[in-house]
Amino acid sequence: MSFTKKSGILFLSLVLLAGSMACQKKAAEAQAAATPTVNEFEGTVLAALGRYMYLSTAQGFDIVLPGFDAASLKGKTAKVKGKLLTDHPPVFLADTVETGPGAVVYTRSQEFQAEDFVEMKSREAVPALAITGVGKPEEWEGKGQGKVYGRLVRGDNNTIVLFDDKGKEMAKVVVDNISTYASYYLQKLRLFDKFWFSLNVKDSVDRKDRARTKEIFHADVIGVGLF
Repeated sequence: MSFTKKSGILFLSLVLLAGSMACQKKAAEAQAAATPTVNEFEGTVLAALGRYMYLSTAQGFDIVLPGFDAASLKGKTAKVKGKLLTDHPPVFLADTVETGPGAVVYTRSQEFQAEDFVEMKSREAVPALAITGVGKPEEWEGKGQGKVYGRLVRGDNNTIVLFDDKGKEMAKVVVDNISTYASYYLQKLRLFDKFWFSLNVKDSVDRKDRARTKEIFHADVIGVGLF
């Protein structure tokens, strides 16, 4: 297969997934406004972490399995029966999961609890931080929560790299913790390398260290998305 053809296929895959993620809000709101009629999905588990799972046939929804480690189902074909939670779009609460005829691997025994799940409206309400460099702490200090667009770089210290309008590295956010829900979304959006990160903004990095490392503040990641 030629490089051009491979690039075209990859680009088409990215466009399709971006469209799927961008439509998540509309799909969830439409389902929330209507009487829930969807109670079953069957497909390949494309992403799974903690209690969260994403099926190829359940675009726009996050399937939640309270009290179960869904990671064991990644890559498998699963049939999920449950219900849409209209009060918590885009959650589809699983009642049972089968990985084959009569092979029930999960039966729900708990109700849905918010825990680290962040409501869509709450994510949208998080303001974007207008970071212009390392020398203006007023751009992040005292903000409480904020949203930045960048690339997660994993290492001894995980950081979110921020870029200027010309694509040049401008600053870094030191990531102290990533919630399971946010980590699940990183897995779900595996074809992308830049995201909007919703953050709990914490302490600033010392001014001298900011100039040397470009690291500006510490944060916990509570949400990840394409918008």
